[in-house]
Amino acid sequence: MKTPPDFYTGAPLDPEDLPFRDAFIAELWEHLRTQHLVLSAPRRTGKTSVLDHLAARPQDGFVPIPVFVQDISHPADFIVLMLALFEEKHPKLFRTLFRTGGKLIGKVLGGIDGVEMNGFKITLREQDPDWRNNWKIYGDEFFAQVRKHNSRLLMLVDEFPDMIVNMRKEHPELVRPFLGWFRGHRLKPNPKHDFVRWLICGSVNLSSTLDAMGCLDEINDLHDVPLPVLTADEVKRFVRDMLTARGAEFSEQVPAKVAAELGRPVPVFLQMVTQDLYRIWKRGGKKLTSRDVSAAFDELIVASGARDKLQHFHSRIGQYYQEPKRSAAYSLLDHLSMSPDGLSRASLLADFGRVLHEQGNAATADTRKQLFNQLMRDLENDFYVAETQPGNFDFASGLLKQWWKKYYA
Repeated sequence: MKTPPDFYTGAPLDPEDLPFRDAFIAELWEHLRTQHLVLSAPRRTGKTSVLDHLAARPQDGFVPIPVFVQDISHPADFIVLMLALFEEKHPKLFRTLFRTGGKLIGKVLGGIDGVEMNGFKITLREQDPDWRNNWKIYGDEFFAQVRKHNSRLLMLVDEFPDMIVNMRKEHPELVRPFLGWFRGHRLKPNPKHDFVRWLICGSVNLSSTLDAMGCLDEINDLHDVPLPVLTADEVKRFVRDMLTARGAEFSEQVPAKVAAELGRPVPVFLQMVTQDLYRIWKRGGKKLTSRDVSAAFDELIVASGARDKLQHFHSRIGQYYQEPKRSAAYSLLDHLSMSPDGLSRASLLADFGRVLHEQGNAATADTRKQLFNQLMRDLENDFYVAETQPGNFDFASGLLKQWWKKYYA
């Protein structure tokens, strides 16, 4: 008998256990043949699992290099990290490209033997005291050498918006120069004929982040591919398959009840609640019912394992939303969490206006409406709210709504 897939309630899914993404991954590979991509998806929705799948099972001759940049704040650190990870993942190819042909990078390789990732970064900094100011030179050399070889690199850059937000805080004068330089290298040569392909992604919406900085034009060459939301049928199938594979008995209403309670499903929460249902069945040995689903959700809201993941949705507003949107977002979500069936757009706009008035913000009606529309766009893109029917909005996730009401409303 085939071993059932594991439950994944923290780490990204192993590529062989990734469900319901085959068609989407095939679509990504199709796009990557001719385009650079930006993959938009909120945190905990399976983005990293998709990136891991692309890295583990490359197609079309691509050599994948995953680069996680959430804590990066300077272009030089981005480029050095990219080079160091390239050397770590594919040392033979890296040395072929840069030992003789790369002037600066080759000098680093020539000065050390059996270099490891940390060794490469340390040696580079020791040999070039001005390495931070030379970030463009190292970056230009990377592109020049790669394009002389017939190997196709796939750069999988995760949490790119976080890096730009960090750069804006610590090195604001470098944001537009870096984005402009990066865009120039993506455009020439034409992506179809380039040996470097970029898939950029993050849990914060990149377009909204750059729009707030006045830099949206710097990514208009990237093809936006949103990560599809799991359908209700896929949620029900997941619950049914995972419980059945473990011999758990359950009523026909259980999978549908899980889908209804979740709302727009966050995969990690789907994994957690299904695992809890299995534990409830194992402890009691009785057929699972809709009442057990309610109990599993009640337990999940207060469980320590879910608390940090849910708390992230609250904390990220304070981290990434600027005033007056930050205070308004908290107020709107507080009121939505207490509403049985959501609120009308007009009610939310009125609440937005109240927040601005309390802050002493004398924005005109047109400016107020523009800011409100931007906030609603961001809240939808970041997985907080969804339009449940024309002109009416509610939490996208039923679980997040219950948790928000319990701890913050």
